[in-house]
Amino acid sequence: MIGKAGDRIVIESERVGQHVREGEILEVFESPLGVNYRVRWDDGHESEIRPSAGSARFVPPDKPAKAGKAGKPAKA
Repeated sequence: MIGKAGDRIVIESERVGQHVREGEILEVFESPLGVNYRVRWDDGHESEIRPSAGSARFVPPDKPAKAGKAGKPAKA
């Protein structure tokens, strides 16, 4: 799945104990190496990324990124 501007992007950590990164996709553009995203992260900074296969999850803007079933917060 390819994300689009306005979607939320969730990047899972590959290391135990590190936090998940979440942000809003501002721009999607293609390069010779694949799809790149300009993202405004929840901490306020922006960056361009090209996530590796399976490392990113895209959430439409009308759905909460952290919600579990029935809109309840996910259990830790």
